Amino acid sequence: MALPTLPAPTGPHPVGTTSVHLEDASRPDPWVADAPTRELMISLWYPAAGSAGPRARYLTRTEAAAVLAGGHVAVAPDVLSAVRTHAVPDAPLAPGLRELPLVVLSPGFTRPRATLTSLGEDLASHGYVAIAIDHTYETAATVFPDGRVAAFALGRGVARTPEFWRKVKTGRARDASFVLDRLLGGDPPWAGAAALAPDRIGMAGHSAGGAATLAAMLADERIRAGGNVDGSTDALIPDAGLDRPFLFLGRDGQYAPGDGPAADTWARDWPLLTGWKRWLVVAGAKHPSFTDLGLLADQLGLPLGAETSGLRTMAITRTYLRAFFDQHLRGVRRTPFDRLVGDHPEVRSVGNPRRTIT
Repeated sequence: MALPTLPAPTGPHPVGTTSVHLEDASRPDPWVADAPTRELMISLWYPAAGSAGPRARYLTRTEAAAVLAGGHVAVAPDVLSAVRTHAVPDAPLAPGLRELPLVVLSPGFTRPRATLTSLGEDLASHGYVAIAIDHTYETAATVFPDGRVAAFALGRGVARTPEFWRKVKTGRARDASFVLDRLLGGDPPWAGAAALAPDRIGMAGHSAGGAATLAAMLADERIRAGGNVDGSTDALIPDAGLDRPFLFLGRDGQYAPGDGPAADTWARDWPLLTGWKRWLVVAGAKHPSFTDLGLLADQLGLPLGAETSGLRTMAITRTYLRAFFDQHLRGVRRTPFDRLVGDHPEVRSVGNPRRTIT
């Protein structure tokens, strides 16, 4: 079996990456009673000074084994743990960069932060700092620097009620705010933090992570723009609405108006989004197609039944998320956002924004 590969970043900058362990001593872990603090692992991708050096590992063997076991996938963990990314571990930040926009990424439920690597690397290659969060005990496995492994703790015996899912999303919002507090505070855990622009912060996520983006924006006004990729939402937006830019991007057949309960959650939220907004659906995609899992599954001979390849859906996801953040965190106006739809026949825009800002 050929070793799977990830798509190369499309921007001009080489990419560096690092992982950071954070501990929030102000709150206990919401899922494990005997954990007195909330511990998190994050990955950062950023424009690097150069491209020399070995490439970062995609997943450790422990993480790969947990991901494959959770999905009942008959692939040896060594295959997945041998995959290399396009980022150089702990490379220095490119010199002279200031006021870098920051995008927080939240993965799907049970999925490790690594599954958003292709998105994070691509943003970094275009001059962003991207941060993906492992939401501890919600993911297949989180490996800490001292070798401890926090395994998925919400399986058998945990009822997946509406209250449970709301706790997932609001808890992730607290994780995101804590990460921002640390990076933008007086003693940041990453040497490049001084180059970040505190007024140019966005967030996006897949599935539960996309729904959590709404919760995070409502809880933290520092997050100026948000994107939900294929995640049904809770009724969190107040009657006064949310006036910051928001992007819905999901599967056609699941998230187009009238497709069913998942799409109904977006339709409920749509009129309460009172700023710039778009609702896009992608034909032929499946739920994992918007993450690395779709393109890796294709290469491993594990087709998801998607009519559009994982590589193509990833290219679409990268393109629209980057265009969204370029417009709303950088003020880019040279290409109106809606023209991008014409370049991708798989994508269609649904819902009419009450107010169009291009």
